[in-house]
Amino acid sequence: MKDLTLVRSNERVDDLERNGYLLIQNPEVFCFGIDAILLAHFAKISSDKQKVLDIGTGTGIIPIVMHANYQKGNYTGIDIQEEMVEMANRSVKLNGIEGSVRMLHVDIRNYKDYFKSCEFDIITTNPPYMKGDIGLKNEHPSKNLARHEIACTLEDIINASSDMLKYSGKLCMIHRPLRLVEILMTMKKYNLEPKRLRFIHPKKNREPNMVLIEAVKNAKPEMRVQPPLIVYNEDGSYTDEIYEIYGKEKKE
Repeated sequence: MKDLTLVRSNERVDDLERNGYLLIQNPEVFCFGIDAILLAHFAKISSDKQKVLDIGTGTGIIPIVMHANYQKGNYTGIDIQEEMVEMANRSVKLNGIEGSVRMLHVDIRNYKDYFKSCEFDIITTNPPYMKGDIGLKNEHPSKNLARHEIACTLEDIINASSDMLKYSGKLCMIHRPLRLVEILMTMKKYNLEPKRLRFIHPKKNREPNMVLIEAVKNAKPEMRVQPPLIVYNEDGSYTDEIYEIYGKEKKE
């Protein structure tokens, strides 16, 4: 039985439709999108001993979904927003997974105060897509932090990830294609070799609006581009692969 007393009056509980896992969210602050679900599916866990770090975890959606998907691994989510970390930890407690998942209030720029070099096998991140204050809107501060590089930069995240990853450890990221060259160059600068790439298209004949990237620490150059992932059919319904990723049955 889930302890719904952990949910506050201004919050909602979403059913993740994976092994009965639930997620607490505050619609007035920030809620996860499809990009987080796609990244959680893209990052693969193969052993219960693997340690995973999620940078900019927000609601904790990526570590919680990955644990729900794989039922293995040890996860740490970090975020600069203390209130988001507190809410994410309540989701962890709601699902009874405190032994495998934890959320910490950490500024990635100060990561050395909390983590060792070569500590993690996998790092995931769904970072802010926009540089600095470009296109900054007068929204809730939490939304601005999630969308704009206010608290940290892309290079901050990649640099820290390279240091914290073990040899042959993996960084899995979702971002916008318009910054792909910058992302790949920055990864290589910090000895993270891009190895796997997949473009996400809203529809079959539309250009990609997101890209999934996996880089491996100290690996040799060789990148494979996977088939494109199409989100919607022409009639606006999800494609079969999206239904599979979400773990939902296709509506007839």
